[in-house]
Amino acid sequence: MRKIRQFTLYSLGILALLSAFGFYSPLFNQPKQGEYIIIGWNDLGMHCANQDFSKMAVLPPYNNLMAHVIKKGSATTWPEIVTDTFSVTYEIPGNTYSVGKTNFWDYEFQLFGVNLTNNIGLTGKGLSGDMDTTMDYFHAEGIPITPYVDTNLLTEDPYQLALIKLFDASGNLLASTQPVIPVSNEITCVSSGCHTNEMDILNEHDNVSGFSTSNLPILCASCHSSNALGTTGTPGADPLSQVIHEKHKSSTSNCYKCHPGANTQCHRGTMYSLGMTCTDCHGSMQDIAESIDNGREPWLEEPTCGATACHGSNYAEEPGKLFRQSRGHGGLFCSTCHGSPHAIYPSSNARDNVQNIALQGYAGILNKCSVCHGITPTYAGPHGLVVTEITETPGDSPSENHLHDLYPNPSRDITSIPFSVADKGKVYVEVVNLEGKIIQTLVNKALPVGNYEVDFDTRTVGAGIYFCRLRQGNFSDSKKLVVLD
Repeated sequence: MRKIRQFTLYSLGILALLSAFGFYSPLFNQPKQGEYIIIGWNDLGMHCANQDFSKMAVLPPYNNLMAHVIKKGSATTWPEIVTDTFSVTYEIPGNTYSVGKTNFWDYEFQLFGVNLTNNIGLTGKGLSGDMDTTMDYFHAEGIPITPYVDTNLLTEDPYQLALIKLFDASGNLLASTQPVIPVSNEITCVSSGCHTNEMDILNEHDNVSGFSTSNLPILCASCHSSNALGTTGTPGADPLSQVIHEKHKSSTSNCYKCHPGANTQCHRGTMYSLGMTCTDCHGSMQDIAESIDNGREPWLEEPTCGATACHGSNYAEEPGKLFRQSRGHGGLFCSTCHGSPHAIYPSSNARDNVQNIALQGYAGILNKCSVCHGITPTYAGPHGLVVTEITETPGDSPSENHLHDLYPNPSRDITSIPFSVADKGKVYVEVVNLEGKIIQTLVNKALPVGNYEVDFDTRTVGAGIYFCRLRQGNFSDSKKLVVLD
């Protein structure tokens, strides 16, 4: 038999590989052994901006970083999210200026009505500085980063690593981390098979009353409302997201024509690795346009993890909030452990995985409990997950998914749950009560085709009747389990 740790460790070789390609910086990313850790993330997984602002603009240079500071727990204390008496700074090593990499600062007044100091963004943030505090987290909003590092002004580098540092009140460095701060200029509408130039786009508005190209540049969101930029637009004009998707729905089904992009490939997380595309969550371009026409608020109402056809209520966002706004285990933002939308861990881009390799020794969701707790708890954690070992058992390669008989059943302590997986992909083994609520999640990972077994400690739940459930895709099978005192 071969045992597979639910929290699989990457070999040390991956660290050497990342370091060799400049993706891993031992100076900043070695796991901290101190009392505090800091975990950072970008809110979207990708921010976009025009590079040339002389004629029209869709999005300005604008990026966000967020961070939690956690005081580590122990066998007798809980971990704690903290902000008081601490300061947190951010920077992007190797990217110290933006003027000259884009001409935004030549046109910010015409576009947004503000006069900005060079390299300072719309919120007053620069490419380095102090993060602000709101409630129990740190954040820097409106960082005007471009995808060009100081040593290469020609080739986009969309997945640069930020450096976030934690200091105590005396200025002592306590911890640091390096999340990705993603940005692309590939948003341009001028490309092969699309518009020949930006004036071609503006001239298509000649029949719009009051529209004029005599005073360039023009911010698209000044006429077409954009919840992303907070503009209300011109009365009677449809929202920017609606008109763009409606206009192009019969021209292309390639989301990367606009959402960067053919080179950037911003959809790169675990859902990408499982073969999902943009349309699996968002629908087609026509679906998106029609949903807005039917009342959906773009940017404010987006696909949810908790949808019945997806992960279900046990993995749902907070009511009325998106994934990037929601919190879960211990009050942490969901992105703290799972990563940003479009880059949910583990990511196919090595730089996205740098932070969690530093924190827990391997890529993927931050699920090594001792990183924050200081110990490995024996009780169920977020989403009812517990630390388990999956045993691969001998047998013929299964032709179908199957949940085998549990043993012993009834049980007073440990029950073994054997199951077979016929299709490679994400597998869930869950313990559910009579009301259908998930009590514990014993398996939550992609498994190869094979036969497996996982143990469930029934002493962690009360006496009663439960169901052990195997899920993969549309497949679901369950077995009744009786737990005795």
